[in-house]
Amino acid sequence: MTLPPLVSPGPALTADQVARYSRHLLMPAIGEGGQRRLLAARIAIVGAGGLGSPSLLYLAAAGVGSITLIDDDVVEESNLQRQVLHSADDIGRAKTDSAVERLRALNPDVAVTPVDRRLDPTNAREILAGHDLVLDGSDSFDTRYAVADACDALGLPLVWAAVLRTEAHVTVFWTAAPEGVPAPGLRDLFPVPPAPGSVPACGDAGVLGPLVGQIGSMMATEAIKLITGCGEPLLGRLLFVDVLTATQREIPLLPRHDRPRRAPASSPTDAATDVEESTPTDVEHVSPAELAARLAGGEAPFVIDVRDAHELAEGTVAGAVHIPVADLLSDPASTRDVPSDREVVLVCRAGPRARLAAAALRARGHERLLVLDGGMLTWPDPVPHEETT
Repeated sequence: MTLPPLVSPGPALTADQVARYSRHLLMPAIGEGGQRRLLAARIAIVGAGGLGSPSLLYLAAAGVGSITLIDDDVVEESNLQRQVLHSADDIGRAKTDSAVERLRALNPDVAVTPVDRRLDPTNAREILAGHDLVLDGSDSFDTRYAVADACDALGLPLVWAAVLRTEAHVTVFWTAAPEGVPAPGLRDLFPVPPAPGSVPACGDAGVLGPLVGQIGSMMATEAIKLITGCGEPLLGRLLFVDVLTATQREIPLLPRHDRPRRAPASSPTDAATDVEESTPTDVEHVSPAELAARLAGGEAPFVIDVRDAHELAEGTVAGAVHIPVADLLSDPASTRDVPSDREVVLVCRAGPRARLAAAALRARGHERLLVLDGGMLTWPDPVPHEETT
């Protein structure tokens, strides 16, 4: 679904700008009007790391007129494998300093404002207010939820992505999207942050460098589409990318049926109240030891492995039924054999897809739902998957 442009066109292009952006001007989807919108746009980008690096480089090169960069970290040697905005000479420097220097050299049209602070619930709305949209390339759940809640309260679209090892998710959240447009937010996908330690961080699990380049570039593209009104943004659609198999799969997203459609708040006080009152409780987790004990007990839970088929080669929980999360979300018939009178345990690789599946089952009336804490990464005894007939 094509949306109206998010930003009004700025002044007429100068001769130098016509030359610099000539490849955009040749495209009917962008053209002169779209380029003037880009030059008038105000974007906030949270994080100058793996996802922020390609996003910042391509948005600055594209001529986004005003970029606010929020990051309180310094460049470390281990960053350089994927954070291509920085160089070996930048080790030890603030990432904002390194990034601003690089971006200003890349395109003098762009005004880059560094914010060398950690964004949190106490300052997020203040920092993000006044922008047209936000890109989240942060690396902590606390920051991600602070960004998402602030965008909800301010009515801003949020281009969001997450990467782990060789897999990634990317989407656009916008709870104040125009009427008739899907308007899910982060808390519709994951109501509350996962338990500490349940999802391994990049420093613990690793990540393939080119993957964050690919996903960060996609985030920049989503921002350009929203600003100029071209194409179909990833609203109501979560794109799952697996670079090892070179596959992409769309997962449909919808707002919770009990969440009222959100409009931009009129004041910070109104915004804070709105976010707090709309926050639901998360699905309960079960540890590997607890699940093993329940499976050995008298009334074993019904276990669903929601990973993709190729992941089952790594083994699964004994007796688990395989229903890929994309099928579970898009086809109600895929869960017709899921019992409503037994505990149902959802399992994926690390936890996020299982929580998404649990939310979908809850919306269909299932109440006794659990998610395996840490997913198959924590399961001590995986067994070969057996197809059921």
